[in-house]
Amino acid sequence: MRAPTRHETPVADEATSPTADDTPLLGLTGVDKVFTTGRVSYTALHGIDLAIDAGELIAVVGPSGSGKSTLLNIVTGIDRPSAGTVTVAGARLDHMNEEQLAAWRGENVGIVFQFFQLLPTLTAIENVMLPMDFAKLGSVAEREERARAKLALVGLEDKLEHLPLELSGGEQQRVAIARALACDPPFLVADEPTGNLDSENADRMMELLVDLNARGMTVLYVTHDGVLAERSHRVVELRDGTITTIRVP
Repeated sequence: MRAPTRHETPVADEATSPTADDTPLLGLTGVDKVFTTGRVSYTALHGIDLAIDAGELIAVVGPSGSGKSTLLNIVTGIDRPSAGTVTVAGARLDHMNEEQLAAWRGENVGIVFQFFQLLPTLTAIENVMLPMDFAKLGSVAEREERARAKLALVGLEDKLEHLPLELSGGEQQRVAIARALACDPPFLVADEPTGNLDSENADRMMELLVDLNARGMTVLYVTHDGVLAERSHRVVELRDGTITTIRVP
């Protein structure tokens, strides 16, 4: 499947995105992130200005240590900026407390972690139901039905009762994506979603991200794979904590 070009990007409707005007879904202005341990400080991000519209498919690339994962943590509210403003889906993340951020994440963003982070004692369907449990979304029966649908979307309708250790790496990653989609967020963030997969499963994973984007979801993903980055609408290149270029493949 070919990724749509920038001009073919479908416009997300109001059910998919909270931004119905020209306001970017994601806006970072003058963002710095400094980590301090004892007397040592390390600047992970410096002067980041970035705007992403609803319905875009954006790749973030750069060498190890360039700030890619820190950038994702900032836009999902996992980390707070040391300076600057972060606005996602009309909300100022840098103004929220931890409780507000947790509630906001549950409604607005799905996160796919590099190392899956599935709970080993829960089955695939239980892992997917977990964010719905936290958000108190619907009844238990409705959550189960919704989780079944999300697992079917990623091709795992026959693996509902399998534990993570009973699944391949590619299958675990698909469960992680189904979990990220559980609450139907308008924005999906993925940190190296293909990094632990073989080439065949990596290509399938990218096809899934492209398909989700074609359905109207905004997707921001980190990758070391130049070929996968070229399937995006725009590529954001980071080096030493700063954006060096933003280009159209």
